[in-house]
Order: sequence, then structure tokens, then C-alpha cells
Amino acid sequence: MPAFDPRGKVNRALLVGVSEYDVTEPPHGVPGDLPAVKHNVNRLRDVLTQGRVFGEHEVRAVRSPTLDEFNHALRTVVQESEGLLLLYFAGHGAIPMAGHELFLQMRNASVIAGAHAVFPGAEMFTTVLSVLATSRAERIVVVLDCCFAGNAGSVWEDFRDKRRVLLLTSVQANHRIDAGDPGTPTPFTEQLVRLLDRDGEVWFGELSRELRQLMSAGSHRTVRGDPWDPRGRAEPDEDVLLSARKVPPLSPPPPAPLLTPTSPPVPPSRTQHPVTTPVLRRTREVLRTSLRTCAAAVLTRTGRLWPVSRTATRITLVLALAASGLGSYGIYTLAAGSPSCGPPLELRLLTDPDLESTVRAASDAYLTSDANTTGDGCRRSGITVYSAGAADAVTALRRQSAAWQEPRDPDTDPQRDVGPQPDIWIPASAADAGRVTAHPDPDSVVTLTPDSAPFAYSPLVLAVPEGIAAPESLRTGHQLSELIKELRGRDSAAEVARPDPEFTDAALLATMGLYRDAAQPGTAEGLVRQPGPPSPTAADLLCTLPDDDAVDNRTAALVPEFLLKSGVGCDRTTRSRRIAEYPDDTSGIEPTYVRVGWQGATRDQPARDAAAEDFHTWLTGNGGLAVFAADGFRSATGDRVLLDTRSVAPGVERTPGPVSGPNAGQMDTELAAYRGANGPGRVLFLIDDSGSMEAFWEGSSGGPGLLKQSLGGLGSEDEYGVWGVSGLTGGHSYTELLSFAQHQRAAAEKAIGQKAGIQDAEADPHTALLAALDYMAHRGTDDEHPRLIVYVTDDEDNNRLTGAGLDAVLKKARLVKVPVAMVSLVSGGCDKGKPDARVSDASGGRCLDADEDLGAGLHDEVARTGTGDD
Repeated sequence: MPAFDPRGKVNRALLVGVSEYDVTEPPHGVPGDLPAVKHNVNRLRDVLTQGRVFGEHEVRAVRSPTLDEFNHALRTVVQESEGLLLLYFAGHGAIPMAGHELFLQMRNASVIAGAHAVFPGAEMFTTVLSVLATSRAERIVVVLDCCFAGNAGSVWEDFRDKRRVLLLTSVQANHRIDAGDPGTPTPFTEQLVRLLDRDGEVWFGELSRELRQLMSAGSHRTVRGDPWDPRGRAEPDEDVLLSARKVPPLSPPPPAPLLTPTSPPVPPSRTQHPVTTPVLRRTREVLRTSLRTCAAAVLTRTGRLWPVSRTATRITLVLALAASGLGSYGIYTLAAGSPSCGPPLELRLLTDPDLESTVRAASDAYLTSDANTTGDGCRRSGITVYSAGAADAVTALRRQSAAWQEPRDPDTDPQRDVGPQPDIWIPASAADAGRVTAHPDPDSVVTLTPDSAPFAYSPLVLAVPEGIAAPESLRTGHQLSELIKELRGRDSAAEVARPDPEFTDAALLATMGLYRDAAQPGTAEGLVRQPGPPSPTAADLLCTLPDDDAVDNRTAALVPEFLLKSGVGCDRTTRSRRIAEYPDDTSGIEPTYVRVGWQGATRDQPARDAAAEDFHTWLTGNGGLAVFAADGFRSATGDRVLLDTRSVAPGVERTPGPVSGPNAGQMDTELAAYRGANGPGRVLFLIDDSGSMEAFWEGSSGGPGLLKQSLGGLGSEDEYGVWGVSGLTGGHSYTELLSFAQHQRAAAEKAIGQKAGIQDAEADPHTALLAALDYMAHRGTDDEHPRLIVYVTDDEDNNRLTGAGLDAVLKKARLVKVPVAMVSLVSGGCDKGKPDARVSDASGGRCLDADEDLGAGLHDEVARTGTGDD
């Protein structure tokens, strides 16, 4: 079978990392927890989603699953995959005393030793291969990072349907390996990620060979002291592409040679200068690295990459070639030879999170199109696509553009919170540009030039499980509130879910439809009230519903229609089939092209303007619209028919009719109404100020810094206070640092800065949390204002949040029903079964730890409770 390039296929990757085990004590326990494995999954997910083979929603990470949870996840990706299916497992592996089987041990694994040892809670690799073989995927890659991984090789050899299965094992058969430092990935996966995280194409065969060379030739040893020898197995000539990052091309050479020999150079003989393939390969790597270094030297503080000067390029080429050992002949021939491609000008494109997948696919298609290719076969421009919360993007462009160019305040840094300064903005509503320009900032350094109309359209729909959907004749021509009322008339247990209105325009537009007929926003919010925080995007919402089949079968979702198209987000086969019902009072999403200009960014302005306009012409023409058509979008004009009428997703109407879009003022008004839907919020912050917090105190990522950042989600009408948690004697387990009242943000930050400090004492989270729950229970008994408790800690004193103490907190949390956001400043604080996770679960709150972006996560939690300062 030929080598397989899966780009453009429906690909799936399942990353399974078992870092924690329920049973670790003798006689039946596994050897112990594996904290390094947690880093494996995070790092591998990042590198795969950036490798242009797997999309953002095609990689699923499953952390410390039970055997049942693993099997459910495995069956799901097996059903979805059509192109490349990749399974990665890191955790404990076990083998019986006799035989060639390998057991992959999940979280609930145990060991019953003996002549015929058995491994409850583990899955046989033979079974895993058998399940994988039922997939329609054209190629299957299995990567195992565990003790005895090499024993899977003999299983693979005997497997009858191995023609499309490629296997990569971290170590040879019958060898145990060390997991390494708990603060880093395991040694094998660290090298695996490093090799995947590079420019150009990475194929399975090359990857497995390089891994074997690196691990066996280096200082790595197995537990018994032998060389560490990873193995790759595949049928002869079988290969598959795993990553395909863009390769920065070389700059055009100068018209004259850098070096002028006294006589024409003569090609050297093999004995003089053996320019072998490895040397040339090394040369290319050095050149790429040197060019990136040179480019980084001219990266301005504004985050804009100016073109590398010809002089700089010459110096880089000389240094790179000298480092490669080619000598003056190599320098001369490369400098004076045929023209090569220079690094293309890079455009930055900011978009709405719901649009990111489609916009990224469109930019990928453009990069290799004729419209972006010169007569010499070089690319004219490159495009970096990224997304940020819709409300954050509007706020940054409207009020924080100067801080975007030059951040002066650690609490206001759009480069950190949104991303680099964009050249192009594609919001999901045509009104977003008006939201920015309607309230001009006198210090603004940004100029927006929006198109007069959107280039695509997708209506907002109530996606109803097929079993409780309305008859076809009743799916259009009704207001959203009527559709929900009729749904609950058909099934009294039916629920309606909506993503976060602060994060995507689609969710805000859905919220506007909910509020249109309601007497009070709080009443409308009751129609979509759900436990825990809302999903950030519509795709995330649809992809999490299958976790509970019963909930999935009775839950309708307010989402853009295009997500019902198979293959977008998560495949429709992973959830109940949904039928679209079209509210006639709810606006749809309208991707709109907006050119963004920045004051002072004039050095390459003509070239940048030309590159942006070329992409604009392609995107809004047949090339770009073909990509949006494939993802289920409609025409932005007329009757809003589907751009691709040949392929209509099940449950989608061909011509549901257009709904007029909102204006800028309406969106701002309704966002403010959402933030204050139940009146001003109440938040009580607890910050651990015991001695162990000293290492987590300073800077924007320290305890006080995180707390201050989150105050941006609160407004002048919200009430909040701050307690410092330290001390072990009854009522002295906390100290009031900021009284519970309404505050101006600047005054609150000043007070916190003056009073907060490390105390020479330990903390008692059990007593402090009980006191906080009691305190908040008496605030809000006569209204429905949202409430929240936030506890920021390093978990050092969680030994006092166990046993009867923890039970008391959990009981109180369930009784009081005030969400508690537990914020752990260390990795793993929110792992299942840990005190932080149990408290947040019992209270209906959220747990955040150092494995994610604490600043953004905490700000979002607080903003959902407060009215905000926007």
C-alpha cells in the first residue's frame, strides 16, 4: 500500500494518559501514580493540533480513565474515523509470566499475582487491536509509552488484519522504563513531541527511526540498565503522514555572490568534500533555525514580524553554511545559484471561536492556491489563524488598542489575553465592527475597515434530538420562546443548553432571541439554566453532550446550523441525531471580513495591504466560499440558500428564510443584560496567605495577581469581599482583607495590595470554607442574584480537608448551593477525587488548576457572576 497523506480526511486522535491509579498499595496495587504522564497528554495534544493533519476538535484527550471509560472513548473514535485514526496510551503496562500479551492498565487497575496472573481494570492489547480494526479509517497508528510496550510487537505480528496498522512502542519487549521527572513528560514522549514539533512533514517511518536512534544512542537506559530501544512496526513500504507544519522558505539570494573566488570553483571530488545526504539534511535544519533566529531579532514589541533585510539574510546564510561544514564552495554555489523562495509576509487573522475551524481550513486552502503562488512557485503570504472570546476581542479593539501595542499594566494585556495584533478580523456578526467604532477611544491606535456586508451565513437553530423534535411543518415560522415551550410540551423533562454568550457571538445572538419576549432577563435565563459553567463554544457543547446518553436524548442545543453538518466539530454519529428548528426572531452568524490597521505600523504597509487584499478577494470569492460551503454555510444574500445544495445535512431545511441581523447597540445592550440577568452578583474571595504560599505570591500569576485580574469581571454594582486564609484556631482561621460591599476596582486593588501578605501560619481550608459557605448563605436568601465563592490556594494544607472535615464541607456545599470555584496553583489539584475537585463538584462550581490558563479561567468564572466593567 502506498504512503498515506490523511490531510482533508475525517481524522481522529485519542490520547489516553493514566497518571493516577485507585489501587497502588500491595498486594494488589499497581506500582504507583505517574505524574509525568499528565504532561504527556497536554504536550502531545498541543503539537498534534498544530500539525495540520488533525483539526482542533479531532484530538480527544482522556485523562486517567477507568476501563469502561477507556472503552467508551475508544469505540467513539473508532466510529468517527475515516482517514487517520491515532491511539496514544501512556500509563502502566503489565505482562503475564507466560505468553506474549500486553495489558494496558487503566485507573481502576489492580493485579492478582500468581502463575496465571490476571489484571482487572486493564485491557488486553489484542482486544484494543480488534476494536481498532472495526474502524473505517484508512490507516491506524498506535503509540504506546509504558513498561513492556515492546511486547505489543508480537501481538501485532500475529494480528491478521495488520495491513493498515502501524505500531510505535516506547521500549523493546520485556523491559521496564522509568517515567522520569514528575514535572516533565516521560523521556520517550518528550522526544516524540520534540520530533513532531518541527517544520515540514513528519512521516511515521522517519519518526520511528529517529526515535530509536535518539533513545538508544543517548544516556537513556531501561530499568535493568540496557539501552532504551523504541521500536516501530509496519508492513513493508507502509507509511503515513503524522504532521505537516509550514516550512519557512529561504530568502531570495542576492544578485551577486557573497564570496568571489579568484578562480571559478571546481566541484570537489568525493575524497575531498564528501557532501553526503546527512550533511545536506543538517544544512537545511541549520538554515531554518538560523533564519528563524534572524527573524526573531527583528520582531518588534508590537508582535509584528517585519521582513528580514537582505543583509541579515546574507549573514544568516553564511553562518548557517559555515556551521554545516560545507566550506566556501558550498557558500558560493548556494549564493550564486538559481533563485529560491523568500519567507512570505505573515498575516495575523483573529476570528470568533465558533468560526476558527472553518477559517483555518480556508486559510490552509489559500496558502497553496494559485492566488497565493508566484510564477516561481513561491508563496506570496502566510496566515496565522487564532481565536479569542468575542467579548474580549471587541473590548480589546475598542478600549485597549494602545495596551495591545505596548502593555503597561499586567492586568490589561491583550497580547496575552487575546493574541497578537491582528491584520484581519473575521467576527461572527457584521455588527461587531460597529460595536468597536460606535464608542471611539481617544487613545485608539487601531483602524477598522469592514466590508459592507458579510460573505457567508448560518442561522441559529434549536437543535432538538430526533426523538422529541417537532413535525416538519412546525420547525419554522415560530419565535424561539414558542419553540422551547412546544418542546417541553412534547417532553416535560426536555432541557435546552446554550454556550457562553461572552465567548462567542452565536451564543450572544441566541441569548438575544431568548430575551426578546421575556419580561425579565432572569426569567429568560431560567429557560437555559444548567449546572456548572456553560460550554465555551457551540462545538464544545455538542461534543460534550454524549458523555451522558440520557441527557443527550432530552437536551436541545442553541447552536449555529452549520455544526449539524457531518464532520464539523465532532461527528454527528457520536450524539443523538438532531433536527434543526428555526426561530424567526433569532439572528444567525454572519462571518464578515474586517481589515485592521495599526498606527505606526508603516514599514511594510503597502506589501501588507496587498497581501490582505489578495486573501480578501480569494476568501469572498469562489475559493473561500467553497470551503465554507463544505462546512455547511449558506449564502449571505437573498434567500440564504446553502452554498452547497448537493449535500444537505440530515435535519436541515433547504430554505428556512433569512432573519435580519442585530445592530451594534443591541448586542452591547443584551450582553449587559446577560451579565446582570439576575441582578448584581456577590463574590467572596478566599486567598490562602499561609507561609507555603510565598512561592506563589508575586506577579500576575501569583495569588493576589490572579485575584486582581478577575476583578475585571465585576462592576460597581456587584458586591464582593476578600478573606486571607491562615490560622488554625476556630474563628481565627481567616482575616478580612476587603470588606464585603460594592467597590470601585482601583480602590479595591489598592486595599488588597496594602493588606494582603504572607502570614507566619498554616491554613485550615476546612474551617475557612465552612465559614464562607455560612456567610454567603445569608446573602441572597430574598433574591436570585448570582453568588460565588472563590478559593485560591497552593493545596499545601489540604491534609486538613480530608475525612470528616471534607465531608462536612461537602454536606454544607450541597445544602447552601453557592458555587465554589477552587483555584489550585499547582498541577493536578483538580484531578478526580482530590479535595478541590470534590468541593467544586458538590457546590456546582468549577475547579481550576495550574494545568490550564488560571487567569482567563478565573476571570470567566467571576464574570459569569458579576455585571462586568465593560
